[in-house]
Amino acid sequence: MTRQRLFNGVCIGALIAFALLWIMPFAWAIDTSLKPEAETTIVPVTWGIENLTFDAYTKVLGAGNILQWYFNSFVISTLIAVFSVVFCSMAGYALSRIRFRGSTFVFWFILAGIMIPGQALIVPLFREFAAVNLIDTYWAVILPQIAAPVAVFVFKQFFDGVPRELEEAARVDGASRLRIYARIFLPLSRPAISAVAIFTFVWSWNNFLWPLLVLTSTPLVTLPVGLATVSSAYGIQYAQIMASAVLGALPLLVVFLLFQRRIVEGIAGTGLKY
Repeated sequence: MTRQRLFNGVCIGALIAFALLWIMPFAWAIDTSLKPEAETTIVPVTWGIENLTFDAYTKVLGAGNILQWYFNSFVISTLIAVFSVVFCSMAGYALSRIRFRGSTFVFWFILAGIMIPGQALIVPLFREFAAVNLIDTYWAVILPQIAAPVAVFVFKQFFDGVPRELEEAARVDGASRLRIYARIFLPLSRPAISAVAIFTFVWSWNNFLWPLLVLTSTPLVTLPVGLATVSSAYGIQYAQIMASAVLGALPLLVVFLLFQRRIVEGIAGTGLKY
């Protein structure tokens, strides 16, 4: 066996191992959610459904205001994605194309924000939003997530690759900074916009800790927080807990199936992991 064939075999083996590692938990969740509760605790654990039932889904859907939670998550995640694209692209354009004193320091300061774990910012953020009476509102969830250092970095790197001659030609024709940004840079940065928007939406949809802290009214909570509340009420009812997990993941699965081409193009276009 040549080294090339050995290397290819190791790569394919790693690919299959990672695929199984990621798919098995979701497959097990679907399998468990479609079983009667009595069959979920059988030892040893068995695969396959002998008595298919949607009882777990019926109980989950009937136990809480899940449609309202879906709506809350959709509105919050969409607004975060839109605002992140708008403001982070403007910040990236400023760092890439506008020369001002301290721009290098600002860039490295933003990069440093990537290294700070979000949990370390929870207490000061909570006190700030409590001081301005935004606790238990959508804005308490949306505003902190708009300022995404990674998104600013992605746009800055993408704009650095736009030829300066293109911008200079537009300025010779009398175009303003705003016109150049809106008519030239934004249309050219579709891969970066797709990557930032999709990954911001997914991350916002899955965010659990911050919405749990700042949303105290049941009608305002997001889907992960609401489903966790329902799951807690079930105790160790595995079928209902797995049904909650599947319902929470379904929208993201739809987003991936609809925009998988954009996701690949976005990552390939920016050349970065987001």
